Amino acid sequence: MRRRSPVPPAPLPQREGIDPVRVRLPADPEGVWGTVRDHLVDRFQGAIGAGRVDAMLGAGRFVGVDGALSGGEPYAAGRYVWFHRDFAPEVPVPFEVGIVHRDERIVIADKPHFLATTPRGRHITETALARLRRDLGLPALQPAHRLDRLTAGLALFVVRPEDRGAYQNLFSGRQVRKEYEAVAPYDGAVGLPVTVRSRIVKERGVMAAREEAGAANAESRIELVERRGGLGRYRLLPATGRTHQLRVHMNGLGLPILHDPVYPVVGDPAPDDFSAPLQLLAKVLEFTDPADGRVRRFESRLRLAEWADGPIA
Repeated sequence: MRRRSPVPPAPLPQREGIDPVRVRLPADPEGVWGTVRDHLVDRFQGAIGAGRVDAMLGAGRFVGVDGALSGGEPYAAGRYVWFHRDFAPEVPVPFEVGIVHRDERIVIADKPHFLATTPRGRHITETALARLRRDLGLPALQPAHRLDRLTAGLALFVVRPEDRGAYQNLFSGRQVRKEYEAVAPYDGAVGLPVTVRSRIVKERGVMAAREEAGAANAESRIELVERRGGLGRYRLLPATGRTHQLRVHMNGLGLPILHDPVYPVVGDPAPDDFSAPLQLLAKVLEFTDPADGRVRRFESRLRLAEWADGPIA
């Protein structure tokens, strides 16, 4: 079998911490596309219109390995084309990304509430990854895992592409001890500590995950740390990493995390409303570093606003 040639480096720099989009022109056995423009129009006119494709070609925004493309170049399957998408306006998240640790291999960031970890959907430039690349001058930075947009706390990023797999494997192999903190209602009738095991299903395009019958795929230990009146501060220790797992398990116990806009009822907060952050914090990451075998432990410097005695999240 013929091996594909290595992907050449992008001829365009990042913009606002975001890589250019890369397109590899597909095979065209029936000769549908005579020119590069023909394919680009077919490919993108549904999203941005043929006129916008032509405007971008005229401005030199589609680039090949040898420079800007006019669009009139003969179509050649396997050719690479790069461009920067137009970023839609985003509501700025008015909180900084803290740095807990930085060395030549990793960055441990303290992500604020409301800031997505990586570009996705309508959150592109207002993400922890884009900000860190810009602010730290680390264009190759990549996440080793993902933290929910509404959750604050520790996220591990890898500085060099060649190291990313080793740190990702720590998370996929469940070799990272993760400790979360949450503020939720107190209910003396709920027996704690408890280990919750259930099957969680999250469908694409549906806001809330759900628990259903079947083999368990999610496990969390829930402990009460202290109580203040009708509220409790909880330590949450996930053994698995399903989407919304801790929020689903706390809600299933009848202890929905304070200010959760999804559990138990799906709400629709305004995108510029930062007044009630979800009271969930990724507080501790602990693992054996694959680079040198050292045990590493990092703790968030943030504190949940409803239980704050220091910098709040």
